[in-house]
Amino acid sequence: MSDAARIRITWPNGSLTARLQDTATTRKLLAALPVESSASTWGEEVYFGVPVKAVLEPDARDVVDPGAVCFWVQGNSLALPFGPTPVSRGSECRLVTRVNVLGAIEGDARRLTTVRDGDAVKVERLGD
Repeated sequence: MSDAARIRITWPNGSLTARLQDTATTRKLLAALPVESSASTWGEEVYFGVPVKAVLEPDARDVVDPGAVCFWVQGNSLALPFGPTPVSRGSECRLVTRVNVLGAIEGDARRLTTVRDGDAVKVERLGD
């Protein structure tokens, strides 16, 4: 895999693309694609289950940049924070636990504000 695999995330009111780094968790995610799931929101974070199991990687963290593409190990979910969550301090993007950071959303991550709880979400790999 190159260090720049790309995915598209689509929901009823929009879509975005993200560029992923080559990590063990990224490789598992790419092998599982395409996937469809149901979105949940938590503050300014969207997350949804994917059929992937992974362990925390050495660089896992709980505070990330807005638009980071994260894998929440305990929830077997992709987490897409774009602003503060209920556990944030100030304007930071803080997740409930440490997560594996897989990459970043291309463009404006605030497009995720249109995702609603229960929305159907599809994730697919784009040609590299």
